[in-house]
Amino acid sequence: MNIDLKKLFLNFRVLLLIVFLVFAIVAIYPNPDAKGVAIRNVVTNSSASLAGMESPKPTTRPMAREVIEAINQKPIKGLEDYHAYTLTFEINDTVHIKTNRRIYTLTIKPEIEIIELNETEEKVFEEIVLVNETINGTEVEVNKTINVTKEVPKTITNILGVEDIGLGVYDAPNTNIKKGLDLQGGTRVLLQPEEDLDDEEISRLIYNLEQRLNVYGLSDIVLRKSSDISGSQYILIEIAGANQEEVKELLAKQGKFEAKIGNETIFIGGKKDELGVSYVCHSADCSGIDPQYGCRQTGDGSWVCRFSFSISVKPAAAERQADITREIAVLTDENGEEYLEEKLVLYLDDAQVDELNIGADLRGRAVTDISISGSGAGATEQEAVYNALANMKRLQTILDTGSLSVKLNIVKTDTISPLLGEEFLKNTIMIGIFALLSVAIVILVRYKKLKIALPMTGIMLSEVIMILGFASLVGWNLDLAAIAGIIIAVGTGVDHLIVITDETLKGESSHSYNWKSKIKKAFFIIMAAYFTTCAGMLPLWFAGAGLLKGFAFTTLVGISIGVFIARPAYAAIIEQLLKD
Repeated sequence: MNIDLKKLFLNFRVLLLIVFLVFAIVAIYPNPDAKGVAIRNVVTNSSASLAGMESPKPTTRPMAREVIEAINQKPIKGLEDYHAYTLTFEINDTVHIKTNRRIYTLTIKPEIEIIELNETEEKVFEEIVLVNETINGTEVEVNKTINVTKEVPKTITNILGVEDIGLGVYDAPNTNIKKGLDLQGGTRVLLQPEEDLDDEEISRLIYNLEQRLNVYGLSDIVLRKSSDISGSQYILIEIAGANQEEVKELLAKQGKFEAKIGNETIFIGGKKDELGVSYVCHSADCSGIDPQYGCRQTGDGSWVCRFSFSISVKPAAAERQADITREIAVLTDENGEEYLEEKLVLYLDDAQVDELNIGADLRGRAVTDISISGSGAGATEQEAVYNALANMKRLQTILDTGSLSVKLNIVKTDTISPLLGEEFLKNTIMIGIFALLSVAIVILVRYKKLKIALPMTGIMLSEVIMILGFASLVGWNLDLAAIAGIIIAVGTGVDHLIVITDETLKGESSHSYNWKSKIKKAFFIIMAAYFTTCAGMLPLWFAGAGLLKGFAFTTLVGISIGVFIARPAYAAIIEQLLKD
């Protein structure tokens, strides 16, 4: 069998297949020798967070994730090494964590429990106030730290043990293929709004949910709107590394912002309630890092930045503030600044997030314009600025929209353990290899020619590689439904390859054999089957509230890659082989 390899590999259709295969392998970025544990998320204010470690963005490719390679110079090969070593940490230990980017130094903190007693005590607090000072003959306002004595509830602190360093990790990935929950473990939640929402409302709802999940330290989140054939709206959330109860508790909260003086609510987040907010500033001239406070370094070397932004409350809220503050006593600090005895305390989901002094000039006055402030901390000034602005955006979002715009009902939850997901992956790989070998054997028995069986098997493998490369490129999560789609696409591809082979073999010995006519006829059959399959997959895109979207997506991508890249290349290869 004399084959002109140069002519074969310089054929445009074969060359196109090779180019796409190379791009697919680059996108997959295989590294079978990967060692260490990749960082999934970093808990805010944990030892790891204070050392400068950050959670990866959800869009970060698996092979671009930060990987822990050693702890205190001891190599970390996988999860088993990581967990075994972190169990040896003691309170106040200094730990050096080496990643593929840099070395971090952590201090192990104690896990404490604070119990509030039914007693009070006096404590001295530092507060920053604005005072007038004369500098070079010019009177300017400057920040000054003063000591203020306050009576606070007495507490006792119990040390419960060693606090977790705050890292969520998993075995270092060896490809850029993103595994879905079926293969890596986690929780999938299907939510349905109680009311019909327009596109803008559901986009805002998804944004608020995403912000909430990010705030609570969850990453590797897939969150998208969906619908079924009947038009019902859903929101599908997939979270790796979270259990079902955590996610249920988190999503069951509708989200609530309140500003209180004492036990009285002054205003709430959202614009629909009469005690709501009518305007929230998002522009740079009235929101951002507080110019009076800025960013400051604390005694332990970390940084704190303060943000502020202005809001306008509705008249009813302003009148309520005037009524409640009318009888509150006025206090004077050592610099002569006058404040009300009670503070404006801000709560998010019933948890206090900040408290603000109320100037004495606001006592009994109905004021609609208020400045909201808060802070963010970090190991570096840049990180503190980022966290402060993120906290500000979160508060602005809640003040803009209030609680979630509509109540969400949990329609369905699925939780898969990481061990079960790993078993699924192993079984899937074994089944895939077995299926390819079975098809190759059947083809060899059917045609009894290696020059047909080998190219056909090679084309099948190339289709799988290109589908996985495309999934890696667009960040599509590979779950069991998607794998089923790949199997369907490859199975359809085998049918098409058999059609091409059979058509080209018909009348091969005839002197009037017309290769182009035979290939054209084969592709007419293939294109008819292709469009039929596409028509069958489109309804599945919406069926089951989008839970079958992975299956439909990979099937459509797979058969499209096959029809427009792999099949033409196979036709060129088989034509060259059978001619010789």
